[in-house]
Amino acid sequence: MKKRIIASALALSFVVPCAFAQDGSNVRISGFGTGALTWTNTDKAEFGRPNQASGAGKDVTTGVDSNFGVQADYAVNSWLSVTGQGLVRKDAQDDFGAELAWAFAKAKVSDDVSFRVGRMGVPAFMISDYRNVGYANTMLRPPAEMYSQMLFNTIDGADVTWQHSYGDTTYTAQLAIGKSKVDLIDGLSLDGRRMTALNLVAEHGPLTVRFGRVDGKITLNGSTTMPALLNSLNMVAAGYHIPQAAQLASDIDVRDKKASFTSIGATLDWNDILVQSEYAKRKTDSWVNDTTSWYVMGGYRIGKFLPYYSHARLSINGTVHNGMPAACPAGYPAACTPTLAALSGIVATLPYTGVGQGEQQTDSIGMRWDFYRSLALKVQFDHVRPNQAAGLLINPQPGFHGPVNVGAVAVDFVF
Repeated sequence: MKKRIIASALALSFVVPCAFAQDGSNVRISGFGTGALTWTNTDKAEFGRPNQASGAGKDVTTGVDSNFGVQADYAVNSWLSVTGQGLVRKDAQDDFGAELAWAFAKAKVSDDVSFRVGRMGVPAFMISDYRNVGYANTMLRPPAEMYSQMLFNTIDGADVTWQHSYGDTTYTAQLAIGKSKVDLIDGLSLDGRRMTALNLVAEHGPLTVRFGRVDGKITLNGSTTMPALLNSLNMVAAGYHIPQAAQLASDIDVRDKKASFTSIGATLDWNDILVQSEYAKRKTDSWVNDTTSWYVMGGYRIGKFLPYYSHARLSINGTVHNGMPAACPAGYPAACTPTLAALSGIVATLPYTGVGQGEQQTDSIGMRWDFYRSLALKVQFDHVRPNQAAGLLINPQPGFHGPVNVGAVAVDFVF
């Protein structure tokens, strides 16, 4: 973690001084942050954002919804610019860690076309470019049911963006290629290779509609038990002639497996009415579950106040099972059946099974109050109902069962 903090600080400190050294008039420094308190009505499970190692219980915590970011933009000339963004938030290492969220050079080659090279946000959602900027969003946090299904936040590579207006409608098309990596809990990490991301947006007055697609090859690294488990499964397959064991070994060995994330969304901001919704499907050729997720949010402005309600749902597509036969056929050695049972028990505890990605739905009500320039106060209450195991809740204890009520109050700011 300390290495990541140092690397991010060095990267950001390199961008800013260099920018000032060239020409202070061409530099823009901006930032954002959220100071939040979060709590629940139980200590038998914790509520957290996607990929956090721990979350909130009955005791109020600042770690779940708080963050801070700084961005430096330097215009080299009329067509070339450089951007760097550093972000501090609670992550998979169960502590506030710094990361280099953006670091790219942008070339505007015409009024309609621009290229970027470096580290950029993955355009997987409606709010991908500002998902961490609380002030730019109506809700206190993006719905976990949707935003937990794509853990890659950044892509290291290049993208091209075309934008043009025809009449009253503006069309944007973005294509990104590259690779990504995200650290997960328990020392694991997920690599994305040969990634492509397509983002299509149409804006017409108060209505914005969007289609997105991310494809790539994923690899799960860092497991200390996976190699031994895969070896045992392959030995069972060869020694007892059980093809299901070999197939299971192939399924749970998440190395260079195809994965995709397809999403559509729309936002209507008309007069005082605000409606936002997204729908997505995740598919992989691995043990990682195929899922369907969606949410809908509606709000109504009353002066500087914006009360809102949202409903979100996450479902696993297909039946979750460990793929092993219950017992060995007649005539097999006596050790075969207990061996299968032991392996099945181990497989059931693996990450990325139904245990770690249970189905869930959440009803949320909240209020946003823009009480001062560049400052917004938000209060939100969530009623979280796990439909399978603990849903997306963290560190469930024996005897836990939902639902769980979550409360949060936050101040968002930009500068």
